[in-house]
Order: sequence, then C-alpha cells, then structure tokens
Amino acid sequence: MLYDNSHVRRQDRLLDEARARELLATAEYGILSMVDLDRKPYGIPVNFVFDVDCIYIHCATQGRKLDILDINDDVSFCVVGRVNLLPSKFTTDYESVILTGKATIISDDEERMQALELLLEKYSPNDIKVGMKYARSSFSRTDIIRIDIATFSGKQKRVR
Repeated sequence: MLYDNSHVRRQDRLLDEARARELLATAEYGILSMVDLDRKPYGIPVNFVFDVDCIYIHCATQGRKLDILDINDDVSFCVVGRVNLLPSKFTTDYESVILTGKATIISDDEERMQALELLLEKYSPNDIKVGMKYARSSFSRTDIIRIDIATFSGKQKRVR
C-alpha cells in the first residue's frame, strides 16, 4: 500500500499519511466507485472498516456492485472527514482520502467472519456479542468485499 500525494494538484493542501490512515479508520462511510463493461460509472455509499492495508465492506449476496466486480475489480474509494462549509468566504474547510485498489469477494469463511467482527467493533462496539450472533445467523445471506489498497492520498483545506 503506497501513500502517494504526487498527483494532488494543490500540493499546499496535502494531508499527512498518519491523518489519512486515521480518517480511513474512523470515517462513518465511504463511496465505492466502479465502472462496468459498458464504461458506465457506478458509485455507492457503504459502511466499511479499514484493516492495515485493506478495506472490508459487507453486502447482500446479489446486486449491481457484485455484478460489476465480477467483470472489473478495479475500484476507487473515497472518504470525507471533517467538513465545515463557510458560505460567507465562498469555500469549505475539509479533509478527504481517496484510494485505488482491487476488490475481491471473499470466499474464506474465517476471513468473512473476521471482517464482520471488525465491522461490529467499529459500528456497534457495545453490542459485539449480540452482533456476532446476528452475523452467524445471517452469514449465508452476507458477502464480504475486500479492497486491497494499491495507493491512497489525502487532501485538506484549513481555513483560518
């Protein structure tokens, strides 16, 4: 996984790698973006969990995103952290991270359950025991997508 801000046009607005990783670990949701065989773009907001060098997403076992990933596993993923709209200054104070990677639908049951547990730790830390029971009961109706991160970068604007 390579942190690479070289393509960010505004080099004065770079987000450092440590904050970019923190944002990936704490953001509530991200936008998964894909392109199908007809070159039609598709972006969808999803809950996710960051785990060292990958992202896990849970979903149903059928649907458009899975159909697209079957034919094109190249994806982009974006998260937005702090945002402060400043209408009187005609600008926005913000921070964001964007990454590229390969998406895989996980078939290994142990990795799938581990991903569900990581998601519970992030989104339902006070209900992990009940959540794991629910995860086991709905396991056959749940797919896990792992995005192996190739590159990521971060940008921010701080308005003083």
